[in-house]
Amino acid sequence: MGDFKKTIQNINEIDDINDVNELFGILVETLKILRSPNGCVWDREQDHDSIKKNMVEEAYEALDAIEKKDYQSLKEELGDLLLQVIFHSQIAYENNEFELQEVLKGIIKKLYRRHPHVFGDKNFTSSAEVLESWEEIKKQERKDNPKKTESIFNDIPKILPSLHYANEIQNRASRLGFDWENAKDVFDKIIEEINELKNEVSKFETINNNNSNIKEEIGDLLFSIVNFSRHLNLDSEECLKQSCMKFINRFNEMEKIAKLRKLDFKSLSLQEKDKLWEEVKNID
Repeated sequence: MGDFKKTIQNINEIDDINDVNELFGILVETLKILRSPNGCVWDREQDHDSIKKNMVEEAYEALDAIEKKDYQSLKEELGDLLLQVIFHSQIAYENNEFELQEVLKGIIKKLYRRHPHVFGDKNFTSSAEVLESWEEIKKQERKDNPKKTESIFNDIPKILPSLHYANEIQNRASRLGFDWENAKDVFDKIIEEINELKNEVSKFETINNNNSNIKEEIGDLLFSIVNFSRHLNLDSEECLKQSCMKFINRFNEMEKIAKLRKLDFKSLSLQEKDKLWEEVKNID
């Protein structure tokens, strides 16, 4: 995979190297060694499918570090994420699929191609104009790639968390002018979806996951809530995460109070737990 031949004899040498190109070469060579017959048996056994989940996990760990403003951890997690890029590139090289140089050339060319106002003769004065141009360029890229459809939604990874997936779908539709005019209209849509869900629920004496219409209405409601968040420039994923953390903190406090009062929390009735919940809420 390329002409990277630089290795180190002693790991302590790495602290004296500050050249990014040299360090990158050492990382690439290290992966080659680990995948070699004299390397690591685990590393040799891996393929694209076996380590694909690692890339997702490392990305989320990096995001977690950002949210915590833990930049020492972020430094480490970015390294782990970079490792995944090199790992997949090394596997691809061994399988005659592509080389790391092609990955690097591809992203450099894409950056130049998608920023004609920086590297070309275009002149944009707002982020909206940049995004509009971005979509037009991506549309042409899809036309040039026989494995991709021309749909604006084509390259949104379905593996994304559903709230982010919905947000990206709505963003792209908005760039083509298909969007609500204001947040109030979207909120009215939420009320409409709640009423539709309520209507479906009222049709069943017993509600279960076999009620496909209820499942559909829940999805529509969530989609509308994501849309409302987007119009307020809020990240729906972050909003939900915040509520999750609030619930965890309150629940933990409930258990602490029960323990201090020598109560078996699990054995408390729902009414007793609700009283503890209200008590904790009043402390917030």
